[in-house]
Amino acid sequence: METWQAYCLIRLCRPAPLTRPSRLLFTLENPHAASFPLEHHCQPVCRRQRHPRPHAFAAESADLATGQVMDTVVVSGSRIAHPSQEVPASIDVVDSARIQEGQIRVNASEALAAVPGLVVQNRQNYAQDLQISSRGFGARSAFGVRGVKLISDGIPASMPDGQGQAATFNLDTAERIEVLRGPFSAIYGNHSGGVIQLFSKDGQNPPSVELNVTGGSYGTSKVDLTAQGQAGGIGYVLDGSRFRTDGFRDHSAATREQAFGKITVKPNADSKLTIVANSLHQGNTQDPLGVTWATFAANPRAGEIDTTDTQNPKRTFAERYNTRKSIDHQQIGATYEQAFGEDRLHVTVYGGNRDVIQYQAFNKGFQAPPKHSGGVVDFQRQFYGIDTNWLHVNQLAGGKLSTTIGIDYGRSSDDRTGYENYIGNGFGVKGKLRRDEQDVVSSLDPYIQAEWQSGPWLLSAGVRYSKMKVAVNDHFLSNGDDSGSLEFSHTTPVLGLLYKLTPSVNVYASAARGFEAPTLNELFYSGTGSGFNYQLKPATSTNLEAGIKARINSNTHLNAALFQIKTSDELVVDQSSGGRTSYRNGGKTLRQGMEVSLDSSLPYGFTTKVALTSLHAVYDQAFGSVREGSRLPGVPSANLFAELAWKDTLDRFGAALESVASNQIYAEDSNSEKPAPGYTVFNARVNAKQNAGKWRFKEFARLNNLFDKTYVGSVIVGDSNKRYYEAAPGRNWLLGASAQYSF
Repeated sequence: METWQAYCLIRLCRPAPLTRPSRLLFTLENPHAASFPLEHHCQPVCRRQRHPRPHAFAAESADLATGQVMDTVVVSGSRIAHPSQEVPASIDVVDSARIQEGQIRVNASEALAAVPGLVVQNRQNYAQDLQISSRGFGARSAFGVRGVKLISDGIPASMPDGQGQAATFNLDTAERIEVLRGPFSAIYGNHSGGVIQLFSKDGQNPPSVELNVTGGSYGTSKVDLTAQGQAGGIGYVLDGSRFRTDGFRDHSAATREQAFGKITVKPNADSKLTIVANSLHQGNTQDPLGVTWATFAANPRAGEIDTTDTQNPKRTFAERYNTRKSIDHQQIGATYEQAFGEDRLHVTVYGGNRDVIQYQAFNKGFQAPPKHSGGVVDFQRQFYGIDTNWLHVNQLAGGKLSTTIGIDYGRSSDDRTGYENYIGNGFGVKGKLRRDEQDVVSSLDPYIQAEWQSGPWLLSAGVRYSKMKVAVNDHFLSNGDDSGSLEFSHTTPVLGLLYKLTPSVNVYASAARGFEAPTLNELFYSGTGSGFNYQLKPATSTNLEAGIKARINSNTHLNAALFQIKTSDELVVDQSSGGRTSYRNGGKTLRQGMEVSLDSSLPYGFTTKVALTSLHAVYDQAFGSVREGSRLPGVPSANLFAELAWKDTLDRFGAALESVASNQIYAEDSNSEKPAPGYTVFNARVNAKQNAGKWRFKEFARLNNLFDKTYVGSVIVGDSNKRYYEAAPGRNWLLGASAQYSF
């Protein structure tokens, strides 16, 4: 049986906790069992005791005892467990230390800033969630995430139409996040310009309870309580948190409550059942809206004044219409895995509901077209799905062939209504009904992937057939009947080849066809005002990538990739005003770029990390008033993350200095408006840990934007009122402490 070796850090050679973690060598057999935890296949051998010990442990990306930078195991892309060095794709792993240490763990942007190829912006607007794009995919999103597939513990956080919510990620229980870019993202189907997968930790012995408390600038606070452990062979993780902030920008206060539960059961040595449930509640989250450049330049924290306001002094749009959003989201899912030797059956089922009510700044005096749904959006969504696949391993032509065959089905149903946001002279209230319909989206995607590995060669290929259906049943008929249906389908093939030049240097190339159908929100309006846009077509793309993955020495890893993406029928903003945005197909685009990441361990406990992206993203064909060669809005031509960190040999104290830089960003297709200027900001953090018997304590202090730079953190693409700009905070601080008790 093929084996491979790696180092891991575990504490098991003494009955009492060790001052320093022991380094142990383990052999991993059957690395093809992708979703099984490593301990399911590993037999750890303690070098002091020289006998196996049944103990749960986790692979780490670095060996603290030697200072070596270690490779990590990933499952994204190939669906088969591999060291990331041996995957013919751009994939980065964000470990639990980067996710949780020195962070408030509210926004995925805290951890994902260190990943090349991604632009992850905290809008300072919890009503609209993060702005995430991968190599330019998803940059046009005015709210939520689209163009990038979000997955949590195997359960999609993206709906069948492609729109997702990063706020549903529970960062307090995260073990790691895998970020996949480039051609291999296409094997995940519609809206997979990139894939972000979160994996939460399993419950382990000894059981423990941990309390985290964090506070900071702008009335920010968070309390989180976690319990985890094993009982009767059942692992459990329970977590609950409450976050609140007054917000950096005017009218941006928010409260977010999250709950999470995970149960793992191993019926026998070859199977595992995982059940995960989570919920998100945000009540009356304020929406500060975007502002014009003049307003931003005068006061970055201020909102845009509504000049039609009859009160004196005049209020901002956000104040006058009390723009806000409430969200209730619950979901549950189960994954069952059964190994048959090297073969494996994997089944995931899930379901949930999402209720949203949003009050927008639709101006009463605005002459709305008949099909305008008003300034209040109210919907109740039910969703469910199943993903099942079978992995078969056999020998072929002197190598190992691993074939995965699967089918992925998802369905969501929205009962959606729209109302005027005024009654008489009262604003920001639910008024007269303007829209009432049921929207059903379903997707059915069969797929097959095959991987052949022999000697220094690894060949991977796959194909997925994606079919998405949209059905509209219009119940509000006084302005006409918008009932109808749409169907989009596309085949996305993927091919990748990796060659091991030396034991420490791998080169690879990959190619794929991509597919991005319009989301429900992009279909709701047409530019002519005639209601639901049945004329939109999906965007298709051709993706090419070549790269190198090298261990320069035991202390340094270098990954570099060159890529090109050509897209036809790109989805672009057509019109956006009065809370109503319509889209159209905007011709061809070209994205060419480079990504470089460098991780290095230096003497005396220092480490460095650099993630650099260069991206030339332009319209390759003129359309309307947009010239050929115009930059894609929302996409910087370059961005950089750099970090110098230090940790003492006993892991008691640590500190780091970060730098985040971005080039200018255009806010609309013609590039004629003022772009958001480029910026460079610096952040610093310090942390400490102490052990006292069964207690473990941690503290951290973080200072962001050290030099108090004023800059635009994100833009709202294509706003016809030219309120594009969303300001980032000035200098701000966080203090956090935690106490953990192990039983």
